[in-house]
Amino acid sequence: MEPSAYHRLQTVPTPWGPFRTKPGARGHADPRYAFLAEGLEAEGRLLDANPGVGWVAWSAARKGARVVAIEPSRAALRALVQNAEAAGFEARPGLPWEAPEGVFDAAALVLPAERGSRYTMAAVLAAARALRPGGRLWIAGDKRRGFDRYFKEAQAAVGYGRVLARRRGLRLAVLEKERHPRLPELWRGFEETLLGKRLRFRTLPGVFSEGRVDPASRMLLTALPELPPGARVLDLGAGYGALTLPLAAGGARVTALEDDLAALRSLAASLEASGLAADFRHSDVDEALPEGETFAIVVTNPPFHVGGSVILDVAKAFVWAAHRHLETGGRFYLVANPFLKYEPLMEGVFGNVRTVRSGRYKVLLSVR
Repeated sequence: MEPSAYHRLQTVPTPWGPFRTKPGARGHADPRYAFLAEGLEAEGRLLDANPGVGWVAWSAARKGARVVAIEPSRAALRALVQNAEAAGFEARPGLPWEAPEGVFDAAALVLPAERGSRYTMAAVLAAARALRPGGRLWIAGDKRRGFDRYFKEAQAAVGYGRVLARRRGLRLAVLEKERHPRLPELWRGFEETLLGKRLRFRTLPGVFSEGRVDPASRMLLTALPELPPGARVLDLGAGYGALTLPLAAGGARVTALEDDLAALRSLAASLEASGLAADFRHSDVDEALPEGETFAIVVTNPPFHVGGSVILDVAKAFVWAAHRHLETGGRFYLVANPFLKYEPLMEGVFGNVRTVRSGRYKVLLSVR
């Protein structure tokens, strides 16, 4: 993939006109979205609580619904906003539980099972909470990803429901709001000692390594040299701050970029809880950075799962972003599973790469 290909929106022809999508975005090539878009009966004011790039919202709007789509991923949002302008629906950043209560006639939700059961059920309950009494909740998912269990839990919390369609492992169901579901407590907290500092973390459902700092991030932190006070550091894919917080606590000036709003809200809360400051931005890789902004150090524990599938396009974009935003002589540290072959990519982009830690994970270093 060429350096600019990741950020370039792609156009897909549809019966209703050109649809925009992009690599690394939720719903980009996910059959669950097409299945829900086909079976959904558009009606009145409709909430799409997990729109991704917008297949369901696009279809519902073209069928006559007045659609509001709330999307936490910046990558997906970039395509979603353009599709909203073309199809005449509203798209905005947000999390499912940030939707207003009791104002929608219908809600649509592709079950985000890849984000864990806590996030998935919070999304189901939030979508139902947004409905007026008697409103209908349309859900689609995969039997192999727990659809039957989530559907039963949704019935217990929301009201009458039935499965409408099956296609191999895919399922489509609709529920009628007979009860007013309550959201559980979403925030959780924990403390960790990292680089000699005791830090407090706050996390929302669905964030990576909720409840403890992952061992890969710990390994990366131990591989870093001692940084001078005020060193400019870029944390690509910062999550809830497993790298950002200890580096900021050590005196670095950290800019943290994160695609997912649940993680970004968690990062903001973790910084506040630990009495620290950092510049954090909602960003599709480095899209929120102006051209020419550079750093002495770039660190990343890159994602390689999008929608439950292994995808390296995002991580490859991280490597190119690190090169773009490093000052001359700056260092790029990447931690990954040993089976992921980043060495040829980093060598091709930077002209050099070496392993500075190895074991259960590996820490790679390239110098610009």
